[in-house]
Amino acid sequence: MNTAADRPDRPHRARHKGIFVTGTDTGVGKTLVASALVHLHAAHGLRCVGMKPVASGAFHDGQRWCNEDVLALQAQANVQVPPHWVNPYLLRRATAPHIAAAEEGVTIELEHLAACHGHLAAASDCVIVEGAGGLMVPLDARHNTDDLVARLGLPVVLVVGMRLGCINHALLTQQAIAARGLPLLGWVANEIDPAEACMDAMVESLQARLHAPLLGRLPWQPGMSAQEAAARLSSAALIDTAG
Repeated sequence: MNTAADRPDRPHRARHKGIFVTGTDTGVGKTLVASALVHLHAAHGLRCVGMKPVASGAFHDGQRWCNEDVLALQAQANVQVPPHWVNPYLLRRATAPHIAAAEEGVTIELEHLAACHGHLAAASDCVIVEGAGGLMVPLDARHNTDDLVARLGLPVVLVVGMRLGCINHALLTQQAIAARGLPLLGWVANEIDPAEACMDAMVESLQARLHAPLLGRLPWQPGMSAQEAAARLSSAALIDTAG
């Protein structure tokens, strides 16, 4: 087990037990960034695990139902934990969680998600939690993802899918984060549209308007690995849990 003495020296940062990764939309690279954050923290001597509280969209590998995002997070973790803590709710249809859950007669309970997160936090130094879709995606008839983030009390990393319309989506998400009193740790620019001609200007506009540091810029690269993405993230993305 790693101790504080085993960890490389690095600048002091606010102490938390983890990070919540959200995005400006679905399909913007949250899983890549979350997996990269797990890898980055593990590489800096922390026992780190990923969590996907609710995963919509499953396939059967011949033995069990699986989700690609969950598998990606598990591949980077350096802590062995029960899979049902990592992914408490696995829903078959790839759609909004509250819709998929209703189809299966499942109720997504925030207290259960918080309990699973608590188990992960107790078993590790750092938990990287990846949301489903954007910050305001519904989980049930009364709660959205922002309610879960507030319940877990984690700082947020925002993944911005760099394409036309992303500035508006990013600024609206920032407003929603601030309205809940949640800390925005930083944001990642993920260049998901290789045909976008104004990419630099868009990044500059967001740097001037988002009240948090740019933690990294991921170029268009199909099949980018978590390790490659981690190499492009700033050390400001690290959470200091040493106490």
